[in-house]
Amino acid sequence: MLAYLIRRLFAAAVMLVVIIVVVFCIFFLVPKWAGVDPALSFVGKQADPGAVEAIRVKLGLGDPIYSQVWEFFKGLFAGRTYAAGGDVTQCAAPCFGYSFRSEQAIWPLLTDRFPVTLSLALGAAVLWLVFGVSAGVLSALKRGSLWDRGAMVIALGGVSLPIYFTGLLSLAIFSYGLGWIDAQYVPIEESFTGWLGGMILPWITLAFLYAAMYARITRATMLEILGEDYIRTARAKGLKEQTVIGKHAMRSTMTPILTMLGMDLGALIGGAILTETTFSLPGLGQAVLVGIKNQDLPIILGVTLITSLAVLIANLAVDVLYAVIDPRVRLS
Repeated sequence: MLAYLIRRLFAAAVMLVVIIVVVFCIFFLVPKWAGVDPALSFVGKQADPGAVEAIRVKLGLGDPIYSQVWEFFKGLFAGRTYAAGGDVTQCAAPCFGYSFRSEQAIWPLLTDRFPVTLSLALGAAVLWLVFGVSAGVLSALKRGSLWDRGAMVIALGGVSLPIYFTGLLSLAIFSYGLGWIDAQYVPIEESFTGWLGGMILPWITLAFLYAAMYARITRATMLEILGEDYIRTARAKGLKEQTVIGKHAMRSTMTPILTMLGMDLGALIGGAILTETTFSLPGLGQAVLVGIKNQDLPIILGVTLITSLAVLIANLAVDVLYAVIDPRVRLS
């Protein structure tokens, strides 16, 4: 297992380096091919040519792309110094660059917003796993029943309805209409109950979409596994039905669920743009949206790299969990 983890960590590190190089080139090389000068995005189109050139020198935007990539890599681990004449700015490690608009370091901006997105993703993941997987298992065990038909109709609706629709509908009913929930976001350090109240509707809205997908996948996988020979053998040996389902069928069913969870959770940690926008949550998704509107490339680059890292870590954790839930993985 240790050797496997080392190989996976090495592969993840190589993949992260490749992602950084590719993403950096996309964000800073492609605009030049399109005739867009990133320095103008920083100082504005009406700026003095001398100011534009000073920014280009300070940020190294005129250097060859391989030099820019190398400086970016160094900044991640050792910090970076931006200098143009007497104008010197220090960027502590990990340095993800500077915002074109706010002229602030990207890393503190991302770390301020990351806890909001992380709490949104983790809270919603708990809900959709509990309710989605449970609904899928019950539907498979009661195939063709009223519960099965009703649960799959609701799941189809959850998959079909967009988040901004269900989000606005939940706000209109539970917050503005009934007044049961105050949907205003409050930092957890200010008030736990206020934070919890502001996160309930986003959790439910996001979980409704994913729980629907997980219920359908769980049902289909469980139905397939219940027809396997080893399940029939376990029943023929006289094992209790809850043992057959809980110990044997569920372990195999959870393998594709964990695969989906790793991808979905990693992507959501990079920012649930629609959910955060609908509920005005100051997370990474909102930061990306503002960065796109303002053409603030360093912010978009930083969130993209965080998303990639989150996906890599989530998939590494999933690979390790495979050996825990499925004995066949350990034997192989």
